[in-house]
Amino acid sequence: MKIAMVAECASPLTELGGGPASGRTVAIGALATALVRAGHEVTVYTRRQDPHTRTEVCAREGYRVVHVPAGPPRPLPRDQILPYLGEFGTFLRKHWALRRPDVVHAHFWMSALAAELAARSHALPVVVSFHGLGTVRRRFHGLADTSPRPRIRFERLIATRATQVLATCTDEVGELSRMGIPRFRISVVPGGVDPSTFTPDGGAATRHQPHRILAVGRLVRRKGFDLAVRALADLPETELVIAGGAVDEDLDADAETRRLRRLAADCGVSERLRMLGPVSHAAMPRLYRSADVVLCTPWYEPFGLVPLEAMACGKPVVATAVGGMLDTVLDGVTGRLVAPSEPATIARAVHTLLADAPVREAWGAAGVQRVAERFIWDRVAADTVAAYERATPIRRSPIRPVPLPAVATAR
Repeated sequence: MKIAMVAECASPLTELGGGPASGRTVAIGALATALVRAGHEVTVYTRRQDPHTRTEVCAREGYRVVHVPAGPPRPLPRDQILPYLGEFGTFLRKHWALRRPDVVHAHFWMSALAAELAARSHALPVVVSFHGLGTVRRRFHGLADTSPRPRIRFERLIATRATQVLATCTDEVGELSRMGIPRFRISVVPGGVDPSTFTPDGGAATRHQPHRILAVGRLVRRKGFDLAVRALADLPETELVIAGGAVDEDLDADAETRRLRRLAADCGVSERLRMLGPVSHAAMPRLYRSADVVLCTPWYEPFGLVPLEAMACGKPVVATAVGGMLDTVLDGVTGRLVAPSEPATIARAVHTLLADAPVREAWGAAGVQRVAERFIWDRVAADTVAAYERATPIRRSPIRPVPLPAVATAR
C-alpha cells in the first residue's frame, strides 16, 4: 500500500538533525518505520523549516520525507501555521497528481485541513489522527488557549468529511461522538513503544537520593508538574527529576521553569528538584531505569507515550486518571491512577510504592508484559493498516462531500 502521511509541523527527522523531538514527532516516525517494515511504501509530508534542506530525503528506516514549501522556511509556532495551509495543500494536490497514494493519513487538525483540500480533487480516502481535540483544549485552557479561533469548527468539518478517524483512546471516541461523528467511522489506535529501545535491561542514569521519581514532558502548565513538586514535600529522601524542553527551549528564561522553581522553594524542596531540560529520545531509557516511580500528572492527555515508555522499562506509573492514561495504566496492576489536582493523593500513592520494593517490581514486570502484548509499534501499525483498509474499499455509490471553508494563502 502507498501511504501518504501529512504532518505539517512534526517532521520525523527532527531529532536526527539535533533538535528535541515531541511525542507526536516520535510517534509519526515510529509508525512510518513500522509500516515500512510491514512492506508498505510511506511518504511523510512536512513543512520546510530550513532553506538548505533537500526537498526529498530518504530516512534510513526506509520512508521518504518531503519538505513542503509553505510559508517562510524557518521554524514557526504551531499556532501561526494556519495562513500557510493553502500553499501546503496546493503542493500536495500537484504532488499527488504525479505520485498518487492509496490512502492519506493526516496527523493533527492543520495537517488534515491541507490534506482534505488536496485529496478532494483526486478522490483519495483520508484518515485523520487529531492527536488532541480543540474542544478538550478549550475546556481546560479557556481564554488562555492560543489555538486559532476557527480550530474547533475546522475539526468538526474535517472529522465529518474524513473517511476514517483514528482516536488515540476511548475518551477521545466519546468526544468525537459528541461532535456528531458516527461510531463506525472511528477506530481506536493508540501510540506505541519500540521494545528494543525501551527495555528494563541496561544501564541507568546516576541518582543523588535514596529514591527518585521522574516526570517527563514539555514544560507547559497542562502537564501538571506543579503537582509533582507539591507532592515532593511529603516524600523525604526522594528527588524529583523533570525531563523536558521549555516552549522556547531556553530553560532558564522560561516562565514555567521559573514558576516551578519558585514553587519548589516555597515547598522547601529546591535541593531535591532537578530540571534537566530537553533529553534526547535515545537517552530516555537510562533515565527511566534510574527512577523508582514515574509520575504522569497532566490536566488532560490525548494519549501520552510517557506511561508506556516507563512501563516498557519496567517502572510502575502513578498517573492522573485522564485521557489515554485510563487505557494504558491498569490501576493496581501496572501502576496507580489518581484523581487530578490532588498532590496529597499523589504523594500517598508514590510513598506506598517507595516503601514496597516487591510491589514496584511486580507492577514493573506487569507493565513490561502489557506493553509487549498491546503497545509495540508493529501491533499499532497492523491496527492502523486495518483502518486504512476500511477506508479504501470501492464504494457502490458516491458519498457527497462536505465542503470545507476556503483557507487563505499568506502572501
